[in-house]
Amino acid sequence: TIRAIVCMHTFGHPCDLDALARISERYGLILIEDAAESLGSYYKGQHTGTTASLSALSFNGNKIITTGGGGAVLTNDIDLATAAKHLTTTAKLPHKWEFEHDKIGYNYRMPNINAAMGCAQLENMPQFLSQKRILAQRYQDVFQDIEGVNVLTEPTDCRSNYWLNVLLLETDGDDKRDAILSMCHGRGIASRPGWKPMHQLPMYSKCPKSDTSMVEKVYAQAICLPSSAFLGQ
Repeated sequence: TIRAIVCMHTFGHPCDLDALARISERYGLILIEDAAESLGSYYKGQHTGTTASLSALSFNGNKIITTGGGGAVLTNDIDLATAAKHLTTTAKLPHKWEFEHDKIGYNYRMPNINAAMGCAQLENMPQFLSQKRILAQRYQDVFQDIEGVNVLTEPTDCRSNYWLNVLLLETDGDDKRDAILSMCHGRGIASRPGWKPMHQLPMYSKCPKSDTSMVEKVYAQAICLPSSAFLGQ
């Protein structure tokens, strides 16, 4: 039984949240946003991660801001927030000396030193976002007249953080993609494909799946370009 929709704002570009909300309401599904890559991105003026019942942010080392690892859960539901905090703090019941746990809990608390790093990074986030957009525009200018490639840009009515800049090749196979990647790495340019679709990994190859032709096509076409905010200075 399908219970939820988990949408991912891939490369920092917001999903069509209005359409997903309609599907969620029609079929009684919970909407969850994977906003790990989209800190600083907006859908119709609203920050990603603030529409769904729950959402997740990432502060990994390669994100817009970092705490060295970890992330955050966002929700406007007090009960969900209380439950999430309880589970992430080992599900320990308050007591002066006893260690009583009423559920299977996890020690997902962020150390104070990492949180302090994140607070300092937040002060610089507007600058990081500005530099990301400058870099994205440079890529768009450079590739606009080159046949056979398109730069992935932010959707209509959205403002993307351009976490990763991505080229989409006008080809159905991955031979050209791999040839370009090989050439880039030979010249010291760090580039890579997108993430391999999960159904193509051996541990998930026998799991049920629907039509995956589109994701397979995009995987064969996409090249992630160097995207550090410092390249936009």
